[in-house]
Amino acid sequence: MPQPVYLDSAAAHSERGRWDIICADPEELISCNTYSYDSNTRNNTKLDQALKRIELSYLDAVDLPFSGGAVGYISYDFGEQAQAGLDATSSATPLFQIGIYPWLVIVDHHDKRCEFVAQPHVAGEYLEHLRSLLALDKSAQKSGTFRLNSPFRSSLNREEYTTAFEKVKTYINAGDCYQINLTRQFTANYQGDPWLAYLRLREVAAAPFSAYMDLGGSQFLCLSPERLLAAQKRKLQTQPIKGTAARSSDPAEDLALATALQASTKNRAENIMIVDLLRNDFSKSCQAESVVTEALCELQSFRTVHHLVSTVTGLLREDRSEFSALLDCFPGGSITGAPKQRAMEIIREIEPHRRSLYCGSIFYLGANGKMDSNIAIRSFVCEDQEIKGWAGGGIVADSELDEEYIETETKISKLLDALTDLE
Repeated sequence: MPQPVYLDSAAAHSERGRWDIICADPEELISCNTYSYDSNTRNNTKLDQALKRIELSYLDAVDLPFSGGAVGYISYDFGEQAQAGLDATSSATPLFQIGIYPWLVIVDHHDKRCEFVAQPHVAGEYLEHLRSLLALDKSAQKSGTFRLNSPFRSSLNREEYTTAFEKVKTYINAGDCYQINLTRQFTANYQGDPWLAYLRLREVAAAPFSAYMDLGGSQFLCLSPERLLAAQKRKLQTQPIKGTAARSSDPAEDLALATALQASTKNRAENIMIVDLLRNDFSKSCQAESVVTEALCELQSFRTVHHLVSTVTGLLREDRSEFSALLDCFPGGSITGAPKQRAMEIIREIEPHRRSLYCGSIFYLGANGKMDSNIAIRSFVCEDQEIKGWAGGGIVADSELDEEYIETETKISKLLDALTDLE
């Protein structure tokens, strides 16, 4: 079926995983390949009409996180054009794409149940067709392969990364910005089925905001641990990640790495800086007195890394919608730097690659304003037999070159190794 989406909580690999959401064949598809005034106006009108239709006519199951509605992504490239006013470009992979899905399958790993959910207007014959597809024997499905045809090559080798790092430090020392998130791109040629690559990746780096999206001409493989924005009953929540340490198979060493991360003055300062930026983003949409930092620099451990995670909440103003609040926070401050617009300008100047869907956001938005979204880190895009992945980290005034370079390796090396070993 066209445009399948798998929003993967990574259970049972992730202790934070509970709900998986599976959908396909949207009744409407809204996408943008080129950013311009005319295309932006047309798409905004279509999107506003679709979201209004969901708000007025879609039903909500109170015991489920999502009962149908909008599912899609917004790319980082769209964000830098819309938010920072940078030059518009066209892309074979849409800058954003949002499908309106009136049916879905919800898997609840906590209660061990699976539900097929459809909105009332879905035709009976189509429902029977869907049920027949869902009843197919998995063993009858064709098997496939995925393998790389070349080693991964980086857009920034050690020497090039050093030059980029020094440029960032020059901007910071000149007072242009406080922090810049500098990323590296890793590219290889492949053949086979990207879905198999995704299954392998989730074995080694499962995370609660993972997703697989087949966009037709390309596939989006995301193993993200980071929430951008969630909304329920007009309450917003964001959970930025800043601060990373590798994990070890030795329990004593693993504990030492986690303890050192929690005690790191530099990592805590980076995290707090982004919390301040996101509180400012919340001020565009929330009642001012309602914005609260509920957790600051909390340690969260994932399969390949430890992270410091903070939580900020706020109550949405009556004149703002959940989707407008998402755009107010986009792109996430943890993957740009601060101040956000100037950081994005510097990123465009220094990085020799485009970020594409990486550092964008995958989201769903349903009836009663129920919404959740991620920051699409730990991500790969497959297109034209080429797979691209990215890794980065925040640079501040006292950042050390070796530490930052190693951090990019820590974040992506196990993912690249998993794909290299896949036959």
